[in-house]
Order: sequence, then C-alpha cells, then structure tokens
Amino acid sequence: MTVPIEHGFVLVALLWAIGLIGLLARKNTLFMLMSMEIMLNAAALAFILAGSLWQQADGQIIYILIITVAAAEVGLGLALLIRLRAHVSDLNIDKLDELRG
Repeated sequence: MTVPIEHGFVLVALLWAIGLIGLLARKNTLFMLMSMEIMLNAAALAFILAGSLWQQADGQIIYILIITVAAAEVGLGLALLIRLRAHVSDLNIDKLDELRG
C-alpha cells in the first residue's frame, strides 16, 4: 500500500506555509533563518515528489542542489548571526538599523 502523491503535495504546501508564517511573524533572525530552511525543505520535497510522479531522476538531482544551497545558506547565515550578536545585544531584525554608518 502506497501513500497517494496528493498527500505529499499537501505536506509540501503545509510545510511551505509554516515556513512563510514563521518568516513573517518572527523578529528573531535565527528563527527567520530556520523558517527559510523549512521553506527550502518543502521545495526540495516538491521536486522529489514531481520526479516520482513523472518517473524521472531530475527531482533527485535538484534535491541535491537544494540541499547544497541550504547548507551554504546555513553556514553563511550562522556566521553572520555570530558577528551580529557580537555587535548587538539581541538578534532582533529591527536592531539591524542601528548598524548603519
């Protein structure tokens, strides 16, 4: 017994919506970074499901590309957050205006 492909796409939409809500609702840059990761994982799952639906390996190749981009984004994002934490007492996105000039 297999899971219908529609259930996978519903999961993709749900994950992407959770990531978008987290991105828009939070002010902490670390939580915003995690929300973007959830959205990237939803996109990667969509490519896997589409590749499975059409019986092509292209979805798996794009998945590897998305995971690579996500790893680079996490590395750069966390490095920037560490530097930001050294200059500003908290990670509120509104505090970034204080770093001007």
